[in-house]
Amino acid sequence: MYFKEVNWVSPRLGKDMHIAIYGHAGVPFLVFACQNSMCHDFANFGMCDVLNDVLNDGTIQLFCVDSVDVDSWSLTDGDPVWRADRQECYFQYIVEEVVPFIRSENPSGILPFCTGCSMGANHTANTFLRRPDLFSGMLAMSGVYDTAYFFGGWMNDVLYNNSPEAYMPNLPLGHPYIDIYNQKKIIFCIGQGAWEDGLNSQRFLDRIFKEKGINAWFDYWGFDVNHDWPWWKKQIRYFLPFLLESVQ
Repeated sequence: MYFKEVNWVSPRLGKDMHIAIYGHAGVPFLVFACQNSMCHDFANFGMCDVLNDVLNDGTIQLFCVDSVDVDSWSLTDGDPVWRADRQECYFQYIVEEVVPFIRSENPSGILPFCTGCSMGANHTANTFLRRPDLFSGMLAMSGVYDTAYFFGGWMNDVLYNNSPEAYMPNLPLGHPYIDIYNQKKIIFCIGQGAWEDGLNSQRFLDRIFKEKGINAWFDYWGFDVNHDWPWWKKQIRYFLPFLLESVQ
């Protein structure tokens, strides 16, 4: 399997950030790591092995990014204003630095998909929903999309703009993003087994999307489906053909 790792000091984050690239060509996927994890997270837990065939034959290409969750979502005893600002800087790093890099590295001309598991699903949804014009779609697996879960109910304008459960209910009917969303592939998936703390969060967004007329696939797997890698491996293989049909 083709592999390359690149890094640069992000001017928005002020630190060295890495991107692990798997696959030599194909439809690009921007992959967000699980909470506090880095760019090798997907590979370390066997997701690249599960996708080995479509990575080797040039169907897809993965661009796996570092997180800064230790500064933002996970720093529960830190200054909430600084934490929220750090998350906003991360979002700006993704859209202003990583997305242009993907375009330069992948000559297909296809807009990338976003995907991630757990905290990676949070970043997936937030990034796509804020800038749907930059992406072909998204697959969020086992996410929590409510900032109260991480910030103890605290909120300011910066955090609001990084909180899908906060800003999506206030999206005006007729907003131009709704038309853009409805041209994309949007999937939220979660199990109903152990450690799946995001069930209510996904159900909330499910209701909001229906109220706004946003077409999305909200999938709920069984009570035996846990918040864990073996299930995410099954899910990504299950949903991949649905995502790819829109660009083939």
